[in-house]
Amino acid sequence: MQFQQLAYFVAVAETRHFTRAAEISRVAQPSLSKQIRALEEELGAPLFIRARGNITLTPAGEALLPLAQRMLADLETARREVQELAGMRRGRVRLGATPSLCAGLLADALARFHDRFPGIELHVEEGGSRDLIRALGRGELDLALIILPLHSSDPEFVTLPILRESLVVVSSKARPSPTDRASMRITDLRDRPLVMFRRGYDVREATLNACRAAGFEPRLAVEGGEMDAVLRFVEAGLGVAVVPSMVLRNRPGLRGTPLARPRLLRTIALAHRKDVSPSRTALAFWRVLMAYLGTLTRAELGEDLEVIAPTEELDEV
Repeated sequence: MQFQQLAYFVAVAETRHFTRAAEISRVAQPSLSKQIRALEEELGAPLFIRARGNITLTPAGEALLPLAQRMLADLETARREVQELAGMRRGRVRLGATPSLCAGLLADALARFHDRFPGIELHVEEGGSRDLIRALGRGELDLALIILPLHSSDPEFVTLPILRESLVVVSSKARPSPTDRASMRITDLRDRPLVMFRRGYDVREATLNACRAAGFEPRLAVEGGEMDAVLRFVEAGLGVAVVPSMVLRNRPGLRGTPLARPRLLRTIALAHRKDVSPSRTALAFWRVLMAYLGTLTRAELGEDLEVIAPTEELDEV
């Protein structure tokens, strides 16, 4: 079994088309097809059901796909690591982060890293924490800023808790405030229409679980949005939403109302796969991020955000 054969197999599996896979792989289609057949013969099972205009994976292909994707990702990591031995002038960091972090603290940390290592490519994938955990497990990311706790079914990761953040109820400033008090209880959401994130966002599960623990099923006005869409729907007056506090920065059309105790808190951690050591470039970003967090003042963090990384991690190496 050769890595090139696996790469061709993954290309066909992802495009479901031999011609497009050949174009992506920059190889003639007959050569690609020949390598796929050789792989099938070696494995002793067909990997694709071939029908005119319709390519689907067999059970053997479905089993091989995640393994092949991970092997290729590990190979790319090894190639990058060897290339980086010459120094930090070249390389890449593949970072996953939730939308609230992308819109908040992460931009300044990335700018610091780019100023210090201008030759290092930065690839940022924005998504819900559950999506990022899956991408990290598949080897598609070097590091990810995820929400703890992990599920028992998650792959094994090394995690460092770095931030603790409060969730708040966000509403449109163009509409009356949802409460005349300084804070709201979860039970105050019982009869209010909620704008809800799509599956894959940890804040969706946190909100639904809190409502159910309080004895009611929330009434959803709109469901399935990404972060920007949810905030825009709230701003338009479709309902209220429970969101991370840091997303309200630079959103003058929205108001945030704290939740009364017991507050909804979430812990943000920096994570990497346990079975793969981070590359030198990934470790360099880790250190720059920790050093940046160590410089933040209480005024810059606000009342709803707290740095919880160990003190020794906040000293840049």
